[in-house]
Amino acid sequence: MQHFDVVVIGSGPAGSAAALTAAKAGLSVALVDKSAFPREKLCGGGVTGRSARYLAEIFDLPTGPDLFLPSTRVRLTFAGRPIGGQEDAPRLHMTMRRDFDAALHARAAASCAQVFAPARITAIDTEAPSVTLADGRCLTARLLIGADGANSAVARALYGRAFDPEKIGFGLEVELDRDLTPDNTTEIDLGAANWGYGWVFPKHGSITLGVGGVHARNPDMKAHFQRYLAQHAPHLADSPRLRCKGAFLPFGEYRKVPGRGAVLLVGDAAGLVDPITGEGIAWALKSGQYAGEAAAEALAGGAQALPAYQRRLAYIHGEMRAAIRIRALIYAGPIRHYFPRAVERNPSMSHSYLQLLAGEKDYADLGHAVLWRLARRLGGSVLGRRRAA
Repeated sequence: MQHFDVVVIGSGPAGSAAALTAAKAGLSVALVDKSAFPREKLCGGGVTGRSARYLAEIFDLPTGPDLFLPSTRVRLTFAGRPIGGQEDAPRLHMTMRRDFDAALHARAAASCAQVFAPARITAIDTEAPSVTLADGRCLTARLLIGADGANSAVARALYGRAFDPEKIGFGLEVELDRDLTPDNTTEIDLGAANWGYGWVFPKHGSITLGVGGVHARNPDMKAHFQRYLAQHAPHLADSPRLRCKGAFLPFGEYRKVPGRGAVLLVGDAAGLVDPITGEGIAWALKSGQYAGEAAAEALAGGAQALPAYQRRLAYIHGEMRAAIRIRALIYAGPIRHYFPRAVERNPSMSHSYLQLLAGEKDYADLGHAVLWRLARRLGGSVLGRRRAA
């Protein structure tokens, strides 16, 4: 049996940020992951301006050319039809999650966190709290942080299951030859899936092409993926050698109380993924940092960590609520078919979307007036089409 102040389960961006922050505050930290690093991870790999700021703040990690490819050309499409974009869009930093996560994990390990990876967990006691590993070791702690993704074992131990798969998203993606986007153009196709989108993200040496959306509204996501792939690489659509990856994406179903007792949930395990853009790295990093800070505050002063963590999360939760309202506005019912036309006719809408995607603008920045204008604009489009019919 080994005792720590904090045990962190999962060493992706959220877990590495939590472990690093807690260790820097002088806490003893165990960092547990089922995989050795580097390891594969389904993700488009778009690092926004907001994420870049958090990387510098938490990890002192610059968005340099060794890990990142900058992209400032963005094309918006709907079912393959161009509807907007920018040649000088807010910068996105494209990265391979295999290398990116390994870099963050290495920094967390170097911060004096004791690493247990690869390590299979056989039991989680959320009351103690403690974690039992397959080799018989038992790690006890004063606080447990679950950073183990959409299918979080920590969340299952707390609630019986992590998320309802019908209410969250599901995505499929593949790595393709780099020559499909020689000019580093990022593509977002708002019609590639229902209540979701398709993406083409350029990387060093390859591109990531994928499709994702709310699982319940896309019963045949594979068909959406095949259509999107055929638009860009028809010669590969039926290739038996194509290595396609799939995973659930917890966007739009965040946990309003992210934990219980001495257990905190961060990143994907807490559902902190943008409900519109699907971007989760920024909130993973920040929630991990917040959990580490809350742990240090609680253990230093004898307070409870969960309320301290929730206070820090208030702004992120506000952003999630606003994004969920906007998503319902642009995707629900007949408006879905008129939204791309509104974007095509109004370049300012395209620019605002790209600012949100890049992390240069928050949903709170839009304000109620902008949302009301958007509703009127979309509603006018719907009424106009109905009168014409």
